[in-house]
This record gives sequence, structure tokens and C-alpha cells, in this order.
Amino acid sequence: MTDQFTLDGFRAPVTVDLAKKITKEKLLKFSAFCNWKDTLQKNLELQYTDRNHPYFEDPYLLRSIEIQSADYFGPSKVGFVKLKAYIRNQNWGQLPGIILLRGGSVAMLMVLRPVDSRDERWVVMTEQARVATGSLMFVELPTGLLDDAGDFWGAAAKEIEEETGFKLPKHELIDLTELALSQSKPEGDHSTDEALLDAVYPSPGGSDEFISILLWEKDLSRQEIMDLRGKLNGIRGQGKSIRLRVCDYEDLRRHYIRDTKTLAAWALYEGLMREGKIETELLKHRKLQDDRLA
Repeated sequence: MTDQFTLDGFRAPVTVDLAKKITKEKLLKFSAFCNWKDTLQKNLELQYTDRNHPYFEDPYLLRSIEIQSADYFGPSKVGFVKLKAYIRNQNWGQLPGIILLRGGSVAMLMVLRPVDSRDERWVVMTEQARVATGSLMFVELPTGLLDDAGDFWGAAAKEIEEETGFKLPKHELIDLTELALSQSKPEGDHSTDEALLDAVYPSPGGSDEFISILLWEKDLSRQEIMDLRGKLNGIRGQGKSIRLRVCDYEDLRRHYIRDTKTLAAWALYEGLMREGKIETELLKHRKLQDDRLA
């Protein structure tokens, strides 16, 4: 037998069946579940308020949730939850609802430019085992999980600093996903009215995972970059099987498109560079830095 409780906040009572390894209290403190629940509730309500909504005539309701399994980081911190949401309308049409909840993360595009040749760019990457892919040497952008408050300046910043050795001041970062998504929505596209985060969803068919992609661009002397390459290439992070690399920017598209984060970061960076938006943001950041030093 599984424990049950009723989830509040929806138009009809929602029964939640719990797996053995998780309690109601732990589930309702798991930020990934809370974020998913709140987003779903807001977007289900749009069916009733937007006459152009595709389901306005026959809206869907969340009927019940079955928590199928839970995994932990350490002895008590919930890391992943697998569930099935039963979402039906009056005609008993059902939406696909098998979901792996893992929450959000941040990926960092770290671009290093030699001061004597700013058209030349180098990128800091990580190589590590990713058992889900069957790989022991998967190359990707540095990544960190968000903390329970959804704030990069907690767990994610610490993880990336541990992996790369770089401190990343907030005033030096550009949120590429937010910058791209802040542009006007396409005419007649009502899907952009939904409550979604300014982030990339790499697997929306089965996971809530969302990734914000940040840019940190730094001008260094050529010798500093060459020294950094020699220092990082082949070095593994303490306590982790992570090898750091400094790669030619042109290799991102050529060799590392298996990683969604890297591909999305490259596409956003290229598009926003063409529009002049990144240079505008970098100029703002340089001015702020000059003001701090003045």
C-alpha cells in the first residue's frame, strides 16, 4: 500500500500516490516538484481565460499523480523523482505524463580572448563520465545545479568554481537565454503566454530539466591563455573525475554538438553576436567595472 494525500491549488481534487522512498513532507519541499506543480497549475488555468487557447472548448484537468520512485543525493536530499501525471479532459483524452523531475541547472560558456587578437577565442570545457550516455569521457560545458531557491549564486556557482577554478562575479556574466527570450514574441504565437522560465528545456517530452546558459567573456594576454591551456588540459578536479580542457571556439560546432548545452550556447552566442546584443552587454559590464574602480 502507498500513502496518499490531496494536492491543493487545482480546479478539482488531485490525489497523489506516494512511493515508499518519499514522504509528503519531502515531496513538497523538493523544489523541482514545486516548480513543476506551480507551472502546470498556471498553464492549465490559461485554458479557461484565453479564448484562443487550443483546449478552450474542452479543457484538461489534472486528475491524479503517481509518484513512482525517488532517488537521493546523500542520506536525505531528494535528487530525482519519477512520476506519472494523469491529465484528462471531458472526452477522456489523455496527455502524456511520465516525467523525470530533476530541476534546473546553469551552463557556463567561458570565452577567453587574447588581447592581441580578439577574433581568436578559446573555451573552457569539462570531460567526465556520463553513465547515462554510456560514455566515460563526455565533453561538455561546465555545469552546476541550482540550489533550492533557484539561485545560481548558491550551489551552481560553487560547482563551476570547483570544476574550473574560476571565480565568476555576477556583474561579469550575461544570461544568454534571458537575453534571447526577452525579444518580442512571434505574432499570433500564444504559446509564449505560458508560464515558462527563460531557459532551455533539453528534453521536454519526459523531463522538467531546464538550463540557463550564461556567458563569461574575458580578455587575457596570449601567454596567460597558453599557460592556462597547459595547466588545465589533463588536470582532473579534486574529488571528481573531471578533466578540464581549453578548446578552440571553432571546435564547439565541429566536435561537441552531442551536448545540448554546448549546441544551444553556440547557437545563442552566434545569433546574439550577429545582432550586436552581446557587444552591447559587454560594454555595459565594462562601464560598470570602470565605475567600481573610479
